[in-house]
Amino acid sequence: MDFELSEDQQALGAAARDLLDDLSDHDAVRSHLVSGAPFDARLFEAMANQGWLGVALEESEGGLGLGWVEAVVLLEELGRHTAPVPFLPSLLALSALAGSRSGGESVPDEWIAELAAGQRLGCVGWSNERAGSVASRLGTSWALTGRFGLVEGAAVADVAILAVADGVFAVDLSVTGRPPSEPAMDRTRTLSWLVLEDVPAIRLGGEKLATDLIDLGAVGTSAELLGGACRVLELSARYAKDRIQFGRPIGSFQAVKHRCADMVVDTEGMRSATWYAAWSLSNHQAGRSLDASTAKVWCNDASRRVMASGLQVHGGIGFTWEHDFHLYLKRSQFEQCSFGDGAYHRRRLSGLLHDRLVSGTDLF
Repeated sequence: MDFELSEDQQALGAAARDLLDDLSDHDAVRSHLVSGAPFDARLFEAMANQGWLGVALEESEGGLGLGWVEAVVLLEELGRHTAPVPFLPSLLALSALAGSRSGGESVPDEWIAELAAGQRLGCVGWSNERAGSVASRLGTSWALTGRFGLVEGAAVADVAILAVADGVFAVDLSVTGRPPSEPAMDRTRTLSWLVLEDVPAIRLGGEKLATDLIDLGAVGTSAELLGGACRVLELSARYAKDRIQFGRPIGSFQAVKHRCADMVVDTEGMRSATWYAAWSLSNHQAGRSLDASTAKVWCNDASRRVMASGLQVHGGIGFTWEHDFHLYLKRSQFEQCSFGDGAYHRRRLSGLLHDRLVSGTDLF
């Protein structure tokens, strides 16, 4: 069985890297960090013009008609470049709106088209414990009350997709108002606490859509963690060759070699778990939730190890403002908590496996 990406998928990845090398290189990211802008609008527009936001959307809806394997290819490159754009939130919002066609209330037709074109921005509010946020029925409409956070991109989003105990809902933030951004250690992100009180909402779906949302979010953040870890491995290997100590490159010392070798093992494991989970989602496999949580658990743990090893190889220079390493470290710490941390997904895996065992279904 061939587990490699297809030629078309590899070409997509190469084209994405070329675009990001041009618009999200060291100088571009540094310029954004000092600009005070919530995100890099020029980069986001270029991505939208390439059709990235509609990568997993059906052609009949205005998308490219591909799938989540291709989405993961793009997200991995975004993670590799620490691109300061809220791409994954808009991608997930678009998937939720498209998924609501099969059972939720109708949403304005222009929302999907404008999100796919980058003319609107989306965000997703989800927490491990959804019982603290509630939806109340007011005649034929719904109202949401709750506190969601930290939500990436909420300060600039037009549409918020929010998962609560009663299902998944959409809120038009361009009407109800956007929350202010909060100070964040990862300055390539725009994070906000989203606090709602009896805000009009549209119900998109129930538990199935919420499950799909957490699966997609887990795999999407795993892909970004993978991209960041691969870049840290590259930076560390290069530094180990260039840094001279005791008259020799530090990469010639056994302790440094072992660190770099462990990083290779971790990144390859991250790649296998993430790509398989993306394939499972794209092909609607019965065990896709198992695969998504497995990828998130592995990528959370492996990313933490890669960042620790990379920091050791770089020494004190790795956490200075002048070096890019700290951007990847801070970004990975946020992504490890996004759409469930390792503890949450281990509990989820335990529950999913228990349910399969009780029902007599094959565990794998």
